[in-house]
Amino acid sequence: MELCKLALDWTPNSNHIGFFVAQHKGWYQEVGIDLQVLDPAADGYATTPAKKVELGAADVALCPFESLISYRVKQDPVDLRALGTLFQEDLSAVVVLESGPVQTPKQLDGCSYASYKARYEDGIVKAMVQADGGSGNLEIIYPNKLGIWNTLLEGNATATWIFENWEGVQAAQQGIDLRSFRLKDYNIPYGYSPILATTQVQLQERSDLWQQFMEVTKKGFYAAAQDPAEAASILLKHVPVADRDVQFLEASIKATVPALGNEASWGKMDMDRVQQFLDWLYNMQLENKPWKASDFC
Repeated sequence: MELCKLALDWTPNSNHIGFFVAQHKGWYQEVGIDLQVLDPAADGYATTPAKKVELGAADVALCPFESLISYRVKQDPVDLRALGTLFQEDLSAVVVLESGPVQTPKQLDGCSYASYKARYEDGIVKAMVQADGGSGNLEIIYPNKLGIWNTLLEGNATATWIFENWEGVQAAQQGIDLRSFRLKDYNIPYGYSPILATTQVQLQERSDLWQQFMEVTKKGFYAAAQDPAEAASILLKHVPVADRDVQFLEASIKATVPALGNEASWGKMDMDRVQQFLDWLYNMQLENKPWKASDFC
């Protein structure tokens, strides 16, 4: 049995359902993989998923595509590579409370935005505001990462970035109306997020393991798609206590499934789409080097 440590990008949620279903059914073990899932809540998100891979505390990280660039340009570069993506569509959006005064991104000028401090995040949000005709002059605040959603609900921030299939579904079930601004609607070619990332060394030395890992993970996601109710009962055991509502979890899984795309092409990343995002970052002067998709995928 070969140990494989997976560092999640957030506390367990519907984005991770494929891992938990496959693990529950013993499918990783069937191919000789002992999967250990690392929850970022264990250290209060003090160490990012990609950092865990760099430190050897994890073998693979679930992280934004931007993390690959971050680790390539830092003082001591780490050659992180994309194993693949979970979703073919971007499930995220910048949101505000519908009860508030902001109806379009340009009206975020002068308002507070609760940031996760991810690479390019603040620049991307400012670009969205500018694309809508604003100046991009936001008040950026950096709350505790795991508490960012609450800063919006409690009125301590005007806007933040969420996954619509998780916080969005949760808000709807609680009778909280959100107004969503999706990047694609403002000509921002965000690409893929989250992705699975490991080091180039691991990619080469454990190629058989990664092939099996991706196949089993795909099997888990599509099993969840076939039976969201069973998947919700499996996920129930892993999510934070506050999220243990099986009806919410089933609704969230159903909202996640369409983004999986075609089963035959699950996990694959279109190089042109990756390149579009890299070019956009360079053209917007958010990155000072013209990277190629092949540098990361």
